[in-house]
Amino acid sequence: MKPFLDKNFLLENKTARRLYHEHAAKMPIIDYHCHVSPQEIADDIKLDNIAEAWLGGDHYKWRMIRARGVDEEYITGNASPREKFQKFAESLPYAVGNPLYHWTHLELRRYFDCDLVINGKNAEAIWGICNERLKRDDMSVKNIIRKSNVTHLCTTDDPIDSLEWHKKIRDDSSWDVTVLPAFRPDKAININSPDFKNYISSLSSVTGINIRSLDDLYSALINRIDFFAANGCVTSDHGLDYVTWVDGCEEKAKVYLLKALADCELDANEVDAYKAAMMAFLSYEYKKRNWVMQIHYGAVRDVNSQMFFKLGANTGYDCISGRDCSSDVYKFLNATNTLGGLPKTILYSLNPNDNPFLATAAGSFHESGLPGKIQHGSAWWHNDTKAGMQQQMLNLANLGVLGNFIGMLTDGRSFLSYTRHEYFRRILCNLIGGWVENGEYPGDIDFLGSMVRDISYNNVKKYMGFND
Repeated sequence: MKPFLDKNFLLENKTARRLYHEHAAKMPIIDYHCHVSPQEIADDIKLDNIAEAWLGGDHYKWRMIRARGVDEEYITGNASPREKFQKFAESLPYAVGNPLYHWTHLELRRYFDCDLVINGKNAEAIWGICNERLKRDDMSVKNIIRKSNVTHLCTTDDPIDSLEWHKKIRDDSSWDVTVLPAFRPDKAININSPDFKNYISSLSSVTGINIRSLDDLYSALINRIDFFAANGCVTSDHGLDYVTWVDGCEEKAKVYLLKALADCELDANEVDAYKAAMMAFLSYEYKKRNWVMQIHYGAVRDVNSQMFFKLGANTGYDCISGRDCSSDVYKFLNATNTLGGLPKTILYSLNPNDNPFLATAAGSFHESGLPGKIQHGSAWWHNDTKAGMQQQMLNLANLGVLGNFIGMLTDGRSFLSYTRHEYFRRILCNLIGGWVENGEYPGDIDFLGSMVRDISYNNVKKYMGFND
């Protein structure tokens, strides 16, 4: 029996161990999609306790604890941080096979130098060890990021954001990590949202453009895209329920926007036409600026209406959609490409059944001098498990070019989430090592080591256009 979480964790053969320890483990991290707070980075806050660090806003953990039948009082309720941590520690041992079990123990070891196993009996000792460590200056959020060997990270920011905290971070001459905004215009696209009209009003106020037509909306968004670009932005992100394409969508969207601004309800076809037009327009603007467009889709949001009314969105009640978007993805990529407006694009689906078609879609659109222009994005959200990462990379390797892959992101809200990159890199090295050991690929460690370094760091650095 192998020791739990030893130095060769997940590395099942000699080649995998060499690739990881000699190559992948030494590479820095680019976290090109996350949800951490730029204000907390700018203020270089310290986390009060391990419950705040691990449980505050982490819907992965909330789902797991709820599944054990724990009362909501101990999850998002008014129980004390120590009580919440106890319930978490008592629940985690039952999550065998869940990546949370691995991630959390990796964080415990990498950031707190604690090799205790998390359970109800050890909760008090772990609570004390972690909280003492969190008091130290080297555990401020900036120092956690430094300790994690992060060189670049992209937050997720609404078009109307002032980006004041990014400016403050940038003006700190003692800070050597690049923190950039990512343009997230979901609220301008979700025309069927009850808050859409109010959001358009806010966008008008920020830009000084009275939005009364689709051309006005385009102008306002260009204004904000240029503002984001001036603040270093190189990527957008879109959280779509599904990908859609409608022929002739722009002319239709002109009418449907006016209907929405006049408080008229739109049907599903009208909503889809507007969304398709907006995505085509934004794609063209991103292409002009050499931005990367990220599209995350395939979630069914807030399936538990009772808990949504109680807790709101992003609290752990989102599920995988079974909707087939393959035809629309192909049509969207083709239409934007035909018009000369297809930017570098990363496609992520929450449904793992979409992996094969995304890999083939990515392989169907190219640009001279740009390896992997369209990327099949890393296993996301409910899929960033050991099996999910393996399957995504297997599909990419089988149907595309694994060596072009831009690797892992955290998609996290915690400053301790960077061990997900270690987890990914170990799985990557084990997958490649297995092919070598099985005689399916030559044992050229120099070449394979270079490719592993590229997938871990270099590919995404070039893809995003980051400088040294």
